[in-house]
Amino acid sequence: MSKQKKEFFLVRWFKRCVLGSRDELPLEEEEKIQTPMRAMVQSFLHKPLAMIGLTVFIAIFIFVLIGPKFWPLDLSDQDASLVNLPPSSNMMKVPDELLKAGVADISSGNTYGLGVDENGKLYIWGHTKITDKIDMADFPEKLKTEKVVSVAAGTDHAVAITEDGEVVVWGNTRLQQDKFGSDMKKAMKEGGDAWDVVQLEASNQFSAIVTSDGNLYLWGNGNMSDVKVKSDYDGQIAKVALTENAYIALLKDGTVAYTGAKGKNSPLSKIPAALEGKTVVDIASTSKSVAAITEDGQIVVWGNATKGEAQVPELTARPVHLYGGRYHYTALLENGDVVSWGNNKYHQIDVPASVHAADNIERIFVSNYQNYALGSDGKLYTWGLKGFTLGTDSLGRDMLTRIVNGGRVTMTVGAISVIIATILGVLLGGLAGYFGGHMDIIIMRVAEVVGGLPFIPFAMILSAVIGSRLDPTQRMYLIMVVLGVLSWVPTCRLVRAQILAQREMEYVTAAKAMGIREGTIVFRHILPNVISLLIVSMTLDFATCMLTESTLSYLGFGIPLPTPTWGNLLNGANNSIVIQQYWWQWVFPALIFGVCTICINLIGDGLRDALDPKALER
Repeated sequence: MSKQKKEFFLVRWFKRCVLGSRDELPLEEEEKIQTPMRAMVQSFLHKPLAMIGLTVFIAIFIFVLIGPKFWPLDLSDQDASLVNLPPSSNMMKVPDELLKAGVADISSGNTYGLGVDENGKLYIWGHTKITDKIDMADFPEKLKTEKVVSVAAGTDHAVAITEDGEVVVWGNTRLQQDKFGSDMKKAMKEGGDAWDVVQLEASNQFSAIVTSDGNLYLWGNGNMSDVKVKSDYDGQIAKVALTENAYIALLKDGTVAYTGAKGKNSPLSKIPAALEGKTVVDIASTSKSVAAITEDGQIVVWGNATKGEAQVPELTARPVHLYGGRYHYTALLENGDVVSWGNNKYHQIDVPASVHAADNIERIFVSNYQNYALGSDGKLYTWGLKGFTLGTDSLGRDMLTRIVNGGRVTMTVGAISVIIATILGVLLGGLAGYFGGHMDIIIMRVAEVVGGLPFIPFAMILSAVIGSRLDPTQRMYLIMVVLGVLSWVPTCRLVRAQILAQREMEYVTAAKAMGIREGTIVFRHILPNVISLLIVSMTLDFATCMLTESTLSYLGFGIPLPTPTWGNLLNGANNSIVIQQYWWQWVFPALIFGVCTICINLIGDGLRDALDPKALER
């Protein structure tokens, strides 16, 4: 095809499909080239609303069809640290002012980041509201006026140390996150080496400080965490690594010890044999595990490493520093390379190629799901969780993932239900319409009984009685069968009516005269002449079955959680708190479901008009 012809074809296609215009042909020429199917297609293509509906529906269908490959569903997935988060993508959006002034320190919580520049100014970014009433962006006045030298972000609180050595805590302080021990207050008052802070850490409702004289100070929720230090280790601690509710210490002599009061009750207290007789140069921790680097470059992991934290990759050089997130570790190697391993749900171990290419990485800051690598030139590299496009639900699950996978389930249920209903309707309607007599009476009486059943209450009772004995997958199949078996009556009546009219046509009489079998006449000669109306009926029934499945799920009698559908996603948002405060949990499922059903109905209306002979009259 020449370039000119291609351009002409594209212009005609654009005018026909987008603008709704059509090229007029002489009547004789148009009648010569048009077949009934072509006339139907042209009529449909010239209906703007139907074309818009078709385009949008195809886009949604492709989205839910291939979407699970990019957003795979894990039915066991939940994370209490990421519940009810609004749509965002700014969890690693470091302020430009911080980068221009020079990064002195960075620490991140679950959804927000804290940074201190070289001038001691404090910055914050990301989703800063940890509860409905507590916003981490509300700094204490002291931090706005005084120079900050170090900062640490915990799960629900943050800690900062000012230039004069004062410790400032803000966020959730209802569980003693800001209550310092007497020994810590004494050291703060003495100053000097007794309060020369070399490390500041914060975890889940408790915090820690290590001073240059080898003392460790812990404070916070002692009921949940081990916040005590055995006196035998006073003055010996060089570094500490905090897990979710415990800690491990690196001593000044290069050994690792569990210095807490829980002792043998903690899985961290069982120091691996691989560390015996070796000098440890660095330690780090995740939520439930700890790791150590030995002087010869070996990385040893112990504790509850259930997310792949113990699967240390092959390293190209000796590791010199180790950092831990919630379920992953990041190591800085001697040759300047950076390696991450562990859980990769939010791409927190996908180190960018730009980091590998850079040979000047000096410091790394690792939080629960984010990583920050700082080069000697002041350039900052980031990788990990940026946010959630459609937010999260009350269990910390990604709404986009659940909407995509829920749409596939809802559409599958609707499609299979329509197929079952159409097969039953065509079979019974064809037999009743063609043979008539007693067969017609029996089939139509059965149709009246089925059609007279109160659909939603009957489906709810059947699902409640039988569905309680089935697993989620079997219950999904049950919903498909129930919807199909209870939805065939309108199709049966439509086919019966059409066949009653078609069986008196001349081509049927001719087929009988030729000795063709009755079943062949019904299903190979008459049925193709009513297939156009069946297509319209199936299209509209598809939307109806989707709505019915979602109604059952919304009422709690459909496909049960944790398997998502658009219906039970809306059911999960069926309370006033969610509707008022967590709008994204119901707006997005309702929006995509509503748009999908409207588009299907627009397609059905367009097909009905296109297949109507009167609509094609000039």
